[in-house]
Parts: sequence; C-alpha cells; structure tokens
Amino acid sequence: MAKAPEQEHPVKAFGWAARDSTSGHLSPFNFSRRATGDEDVRFKVLFCGICHSDLHSIKNDWGFSIYPLVPGHEIVGEVTEVGSKVKKVKVGKKVGVGAMVGACDSCENCNSHLENYCPKMIFTYGAIYHDGTVTYGGYSDTMVASERYIVRFPENMPLDAGAPLLCAGITVYSPLKYFGLGETGKHVGIVGLGGLGHVGVKFAKALGAKVTVISTSPSKKDEALNHLGADEFLVSRDQDQMQAAMGTFDGIIDTVSAVHPIVPLIGLLKSHGKLILVGAPEKPPELPVFPLISGRKIVAGSGFGGTKETQEMIDFAAKHNITAEIELISMDYMNTALDRLAKNDVRYRFVIDIGNTLAATKP
Repeated sequence: MAKAPEQEHPVKAFGWAARDSTSGHLSPFNFSRRATGDEDVRFKVLFCGICHSDLHSIKNDWGFSIYPLVPGHEIVGEVTEVGSKVKKVKVGKKVGVGAMVGACDSCENCNSHLENYCPKMIFTYGAIYHDGTVTYGGYSDTMVASERYIVRFPENMPLDAGAPLLCAGITVYSPLKYFGLGETGKHVGIVGLGGLGHVGVKFAKALGAKVTVISTSPSKKDEALNHLGADEFLVSRDQDQMQAAMGTFDGIIDTVSAVHPIVPLIGLLKSHGKLILVGAPEKPPELPVFPLISGRKIVAGSGFGGTKETQEMIDFAAKHNITAEIELISMDYMNTALDRLAKNDVRYRFVIDIGNTLAATKP
C-alpha cells in the first residue's frame, strides 16, 4: 500500500500543491523529503520563481502532471546539510536547483554534461525519482538534490532576482551559445518580451550581438529599447516594418508559449539563418518547407541547459550584472499571481518570498 506523501520520507516538508487539474489553484500541503544521502545537498528554500510551465503543469496542459503537484523549478536558498562525499558546496553557501534533479548520469548526453537531453532525465517536480517516489518542487520550505544538479550562486548574485535565471535564463543562454548567435556582429531577434524574452535581450547584448525585440505590442517599445537595452524594436503585426526587415537576421529566439505563426519569422532570416523555438505552444506550428529550402534556413528547438552550462550561465550573469526583472510576492498571493500570469500580467517574473512568508500559511 502506497504511503501518504508526508510519510514517504523521514524529513518533514511543507509547501503548496495543486490537488487536481480543474481549479488551477494551489493550497497548503504537508509532505516529506528524503534523508540527505552521501552525494546530496539539502538547503532551506528562500525564493522560487514562477515559470509559465508551472501554470501549464498545474492545469495538466501537457498531459503528464502527477497530483498532488508541488511546482517550482527556479529554486534558491541556503545550504543546511551536505552528504559525506559532497565537494562542491558547504553549509551556509547559497545554491539553486533548476528544472531537473536527476538523469541516468552515464549516457552520451550525461557524459557531455547535457543531462537535460538524457532520455531518463528527471524533472524537479511531477516526475518519478530513482527511488520510485514523486519529485516535489520549490514552492516549499526545504529542498534536497544530488550535488551534480546543484548550482552555486556567486556572492554578488541576488537570490530573488537571480532565481528565474535557473530556467528562463538558461533557456535563452543555451541556444545563443550553441547556435553561435551570441557573438559580436550577429543580429539576433528575440520574439516575445516576457519572462524568457526579457533576459534573452540582456544575455544577447552582453554576448555582443545586435538585438531586436520582435513583439505584437507596440507599447513595449520604450521598455525594450530604453530599459532592457535592445537596439531595435519590430512590431510583428506591422506589415511595412516586417517587410523592411526581411532577410536581416542571423538568428531568432522565439520565446512565445502561445500559438502563433512562425512563417513570417522565417522570412526575417538571412540565408542560413536559424529560428530557435524555446516556447512550448499547446498546438504544433504550421511549417511549410519551401521557405526553408530557398534560403537553407533552420528551424530548431532548444531545451534548458545541462549542469555545466547552467553554472557557466549563472557565473556569466553575475559577471555582467544580469538578473531578471521580478515582482516579489508572498506565498498567500500565489493563486492571484497564477491568475495574473495566465493573462501575462507580470513584469516579468513572479518570485515567491518563500523564506519570509511560507511558514505563515501553515494551517
């Protein structure tokens, strides 16, 4: 007979969970975490970002959610215990965990530090861990993970505004690096100025590229150019602007999670240009082949990053003072924040102040 969540493991834990897909809301939840193993790092959760995929998972939009579901994969805090074999961090250090907590650790991808592409990769929440129990995310008071999946936070990186980099940051940094777009002389488009897009602008600029924000919202122009540092702004619904920009981009990072046409974006690419999809709409895009053939263009996808690249990204962000633009919220504001996120009413990432506000929500 299966044990109750609070009895599965020896370490008591408390967080907020979705009980099913119907309400779209969370409520207080008692569960448990495993004891600290030889290679494990345990930390007190201080902040956790709210990613758009949390919203999809809560509502089971992708069809593989496991309930009760404790979301959260932009998790940062302070180390409270380390296993006997841990070398990466010590008690008292600031650390984070992103979207994965495990993989096979032995395949070609894992051996190349690309654990996120391992067929047996284990998501931080709503997945089955090596021991057969369900993983729970960062909307909770304590977290434990294998040392391999722990990210060290530099001293000058603020934990609250740095937390979203563990998903949003690495999701844009990785394709900029892999596809050779984050380089001096390259012209990069960022589609969508949301949680991913706004940090995409910052990383692309810091890597040396010319950056154009591509958006349906003309009202975001001032923000993009004068606050985030983009070089140009392109309104995708303005046919004259789109026509004038045809064939001028080396690459485009498309961060939009809503269903939208990608053929006009392919037209913006130079020959040999690359359109990289990092958002995850619920329906597949329409993709005619002829526009690709006529310019030897590439449409590709990119997930978040492996352990090595995620650490590299955090270190790069700290060096260049890159953080997310956040709205810090208390735990009891959680469901209001989810409703606002569903309407894209956030600039640009909600982050929960777990350390100061979660305990007060205990029943």
